[in-house]
Amino acid sequence: MSTHPGPDTNAGTGADAATGTSVTVESIRQTMDAAYPPRLAEKWDAVGLICGDPHAPVRKVAFALDCTDEVARRAVDIGADMLIVHHPLLLRGVESVAADTPKGRVLHTLITGGVALFAAHTNADKARPGVNDKLAELVGITPGRPIVPETPPARDKWGVNVPVDAAEAVKDAVFAAGAGEIGNYRRCAYETTVAGQFEPVAGAEPAEGEIGVLHRGEEARVEFVAPAARRAAIVDALRAAHPYEEPAFDVTAMQPDGDLDKAEGLGRVSELPEPMSLRQFTQQVANALPETAWGVRAAGDPDQMVSRVAVSSGAGDSFLDASTKLGVDVYVTSDMRHHPVDEHLRAGGPAVIDTAHWASEFPWTAQAAEVIRAHHDVECDVISVRTDPWTVSAHPATDN
Repeated sequence: MSTHPGPDTNAGTGADAATGTSVTVESIRQTMDAAYPPRLAEKWDAVGLICGDPHAPVRKVAFALDCTDEVARRAVDIGADMLIVHHPLLLRGVESVAADTPKGRVLHTLITGGVALFAAHTNADKARPGVNDKLAELVGITPGRPIVPETPPARDKWGVNVPVDAAEAVKDAVFAAGAGEIGNYRRCAYETTVAGQFEPVAGAEPAEGEIGVLHRGEEARVEFVAPAARRAAIVDALRAAHPYEEPAFDVTAMQPDGDLDKAEGLGRVSELPEPMSLRQFTQQVANALPETAWGVRAAGDPDQMVSRVAVSSGAGDSFLDASTKLGVDVYVTSDMRHHPVDEHLRAGGPAVIDTAHWASEFPWTAQAAEVIRAHHDVECDVISVRTDPWTVSAHPATDN
């Protein structure tokens, strides 16, 4: 295997500056999950911690696109405690991870070398910023809307009236049930003081007040958001923690955010600063991405002017129709096949630029390293092993 020059390293203490606590596999996992939420992963995907002790300390984290034999050995050799990759090692089922099987050999190398393995795959493709944002920036566009936006989870806005001295207990209960999460923030709520009143009637067992007497008192109005899927659990938690026999609360379904330019999802679409020919843009893409043996190729009129660009990291021929409907001039992706591209062009679709799969996704490793470096005082090292399987490109010899 050849290598791509320029590993990205920094020294680290293995302790978080903000808290002073030791960095562990679990704390790295939590940071990665916050940046690349597992909820975004496709149903067929297998993301997250693949091997390793969550409680093990981490002083050095390595990054690669694939966990091959060579990458695993390199991670051990450089003293990494954790290896973060894009492509899951165990995406498809295996019957054995014995050391004499291909995947078993990799796992044994990592485990015996004390290296935990973590993968962020389609969740990293869809996240903002993620793999596709990095690819878009490299080819020369500001990442815009996804080609295929992710439908955001339905959310509710809650309002709960509760006696002031019971507000903290009720908030703790609903937070534990899944409420109050907004992006990378937890236990989010808005609280005001209001005047409440009620009159208990026969059969009531009021926590405050008397039967037949109008009761007035100071209450807290607590507002928060929560996933609609957690509605029943939050109602149960609220009722169990609230001192009133009949708690007063309201739930309103929220409208999803309509800003597509900030939406999560696969692919990105935007405009070049200045139009250029397909030939020129193809060269720009080749100059921007890591070099591979077979380079970058394009399908379409070389002299066609292009301005509106769609990109999709990795294998992207399933988005040919979607890119056409978005009115782009050129679609940059990987692993394109003869017949889909031929039929796409014959139907009037945009030009296509085909890059190596590895080249379109490897730059994400630097982005992931920055995510970890921003949150933990650990050493980060991008393993520069070129895991693109194609090693030779040839063209017919010409007579001089």
